[in-house]
Amino acid sequence: MILVLGGTTEGRLAVKVLDEAGKSYFYSTRGELQQVNCRNGERVTGGMDEQKMEEFCRSNGIRLLVDAAHPFAVQLHKTVEQVSRKLNLNVVRFERKYPPRTDDVIWCKDYNDAVLRLKEDGISRLLALTGVQTIGKLRDFWADENLKPECWFRILDREESLSLAIGQGFDASRLVYYHEGEPEVQLMEKIKPQAVLTKESGESGGFVEKLDAARSLGIPVYAVCRPSLPDSFITVTGIHGLRKAVERLLPDFYPLRSGYTTGACATAASKAALIKLLTGDSISEVSFHIPDGEELSLPVESVCQDDAASATATVVKDAGDDPDVTNNRVIEVKVSYSEKSGIHFLQGKGVGVVTLPGLGLPVGEPAINNTPRQMIIRELSELYNGGLDVTISVPGGEELALKTFNPKLGIVGGISIIGTSGIVRPFSSEAFVDAIRREIEVCQAIGAERLVINSGAKSEKYVKREYPDLPPQAFVHYGNYIGDTLKITEDLKISKVTMGIMLGKAVKLAEGHLNTYSKQVVMNKQFLIELAKECGCSQEAFNVISDMTLARELWTGLSEHDASLFFPALLNECMKHCSALLTETELTLMLIDEDGNIVCRLTGQGTK
Repeated sequence: MILVLGGTTEGRLAVKVLDEAGKSYFYSTRGELQQVNCRNGERVTGGMDEQKMEEFCRSNGIRLLVDAAHPFAVQLHKTVEQVSRKLNLNVVRFERKYPPRTDDVIWCKDYNDAVLRLKEDGISRLLALTGVQTIGKLRDFWADENLKPECWFRILDREESLSLAIGQGFDASRLVYYHEGEPEVQLMEKIKPQAVLTKESGESGGFVEKLDAARSLGIPVYAVCRPSLPDSFITVTGIHGLRKAVERLLPDFYPLRSGYTTGACATAASKAALIKLLTGDSISEVSFHIPDGEELSLPVESVCQDDAASATATVVKDAGDDPDVTNNRVIEVKVSYSEKSGIHFLQGKGVGVVTLPGLGLPVGEPAINNTPRQMIIRELSELYNGGLDVTISVPGGEELALKTFNPKLGIVGGISIIGTSGIVRPFSSEAFVDAIRREIEVCQAIGAERLVINSGAKSEKYVKREYPDLPPQAFVHYGNYIGDTLKITEDLKISKVTMGIMLGKAVKLAEGHLNTYSKQVVMNKQFLIELAKECGCSQEAFNVISDMTLARELWTGLSEHDASLFFPALLNECMKHCSALLTETELTLMLIDEDGNIVCRLTGQGTK
């Protein structure tokens, strides 16, 4: 059993991650006002001291603690640490993402230090964005009889917050209330403070927005540094890291394990090799960032110094429970100094080379996709600003490539280094379809007005812009299982569904393939040519389809006129196959291009 603590954004995300397992857990918040949407978690309210938390863990068989509380909840962090030591429990800390500290912010080690600095700098008109709980901690500033400063505190628009502020003796006329969506700059322009005081509350705490607003108005910012966390805590910074930590610490919690892409493994190996080259250190584990900014880590299998100008590292790919041909294969990366500026990618043994256009890479380049390239460039550029050559190899990759569609795509000599998210979710089993059902059940249970299904993180990011007010539980990944997902929505009688789909899957779905897994179905160019004829496209469009290697070439290959005919017709075919699985559901389909634009959309009713 797992106990999650904290009514924060991170706490709500932790609930979403744990709900995917379909197993019970507990979610604890100090008060009852925090909005919590979960299906399998049991809500617990009321503050816990050490004795209460220990008793709760013992009586409920808690095996893992997830600390998702506010970074400044110092006493709770201490309580969690003490209980975990007594009961020999692991603690996963779901930490926020923090921007780098910059010199234009006046960093204060604690509230006492902040008071001292504000007084020393002669600040007499202050806007405090530190919350109602800090009014007492800053009393020595706002209640100073000699300084007599004008001080405003922003608090939540709740009766309990107002009572707490007044109870600490603060002037109610100097209270301002937080209103969601109100620009920070608007409040600062109204108050016109001499300085702003805030906490290092991370990205989810709005720290960046506060800092940007103050900078735009030339207002100095004083920031109280976040407290340090116990060394025993296992820190993660996002949903993927949390799931991986739970999978490792409680192997029986999820029915399927997630894994890492070849791109993520190559990134980790690249960084380990460069660290060896620069410092001589052979690290056994390396941290890196995936495209959404979350920091993850991977074990390093081996690191060696080749010579004075190059080093090589290897990472063994763990694909989780996805039947990936590269699972347990070695990803080897050699990093060498280069006389040319920038980072250059070279083909190693077992990695293919591009021989046809349309893959988003120049012909002759190694088959290392753009997302892995950008991940590697980001990590290496943070360590070294000179020229580097990066050679990626996959021993045995030539044989593995024969089990993929690489030869048909014009990639010869090996496999591709791929991955758009850095994470592999197991898209190929009955258990994954069960996981989809559980997520949709959660969406239904919390009363979300619409279910939004997407193939993965990339399309979800784009479609989320269309539904900014929906809770995170309303967004579910179908992977390749479009038909199974729609059948689940029909079974659960979901009234409104939106499906975001990108072109590679749309061309398969339009032909009637409700499972778009690439090992089971490939793009049928003859079908697409017939569709283009039916909707009145030109001969040029037929030629584009005949010559293309990947569906994405349609975005740039079709003329504007042909595109205006073809893409709506394609989406209409998709709708026919999807609506046939539904009865009364209102279904909206959105076709998304490579830049995240919704090229066309179509809404229809079930026809089952």
